[in-house]
Amino acid sequence: MLKGIPPVISPDLMYALMNMGHGDEIVIADGNFPADTNAQRLIRADGLDVCTVLKAVAQFFPLDTFAEDNAVIMEVVDPSAPKPEIWKEFKEILSISENKEVKLTPIERFSFYDRAKKAYCVVATSEKRIYANIILKKGVV
Repeated sequence: MLKGIPPVISPDLMYALMNMGHGDEIVIADGNFPADTNAQRLIRADGLDVCTVLKAVAQFFPLDTFAEDNAVIMEVVDPSAPKPEIWKEFKEILSISENKEVKLTPIERFSFYDRAKKAYCVVATSEKRIYANIILKKGVV
């Protein structure tokens, strides 16, 4: 254990955050996401929800300000379905962390999977809410 590091950030997750470079991406995924199938590096966060992990990661992770799509969410398949409530939580967590409003960029489900396959790592949580997946692009400090 270290001082100031949230206990929800495992040694593997901190290692990944530290090793990621500018432009690398991390996926924080819900319990339904095919994480093992789509991950180059899989980091388990069993028992945790996405927002808990996102809040902890956001303390250390600068978003890429040179990219318009630095926070990407999976678009709802049914266009008539309401937007998931968790997206508001994502936006609030990231906007507080970045000290400015953060725009979430929705992309089509299979495009999200393709992008996840190229991400530095996928953090698999036990989140039960659907469409609770987010990709973050790392910026500089």
